Amino acid sequence: MRRKRGKKTDGCFADRVRNCFGRNRCSLGGAPASLKNCKGRVKVCKVNGDRKICARMASMGLYPGVEADIICAENGSQCLLKVHGGTISIDPSISENILVTNL
Repeated sequence: MRRKRGKKTDGCFADRVRNCFGRNRCSLGGAPASLKNCKGRVKVCKVNGDRKICARMASMGLYPGVEADIICAENGSQCLLKVHGGTISIDPSISENILVTNL
C-alpha cells in the first residue's frame, strides 16, 4: 500500500497495523501484562505476532492505544472484550499476544 507524497491520513488501517510491530513503549507507566492477567478497564500497549494476527486484531478495532473493557478473562478460556461499543471474543492463544496496562 503506497500513500501519495504530501498527503497525510490520520488513523488509516496501514498505520494501525504498523504500530503492532513498533518498538514504542506504552505511554502509561508500569510493565504491560497480557489479557489473561488483567480485568476491568485496560489500554492496549502492543499486539505481538505475525502480520496476519496484527491485521486481524486491527480490523476488529484492537490496536495500540485503544481502551477496552475485559468482561471475562479466566485462565484457559476465551476472553471477552468490549471495544468501541462492540463485544469480541479472543482465543486464549491470541490473548497472550496482546499486551495491556490497567487504567
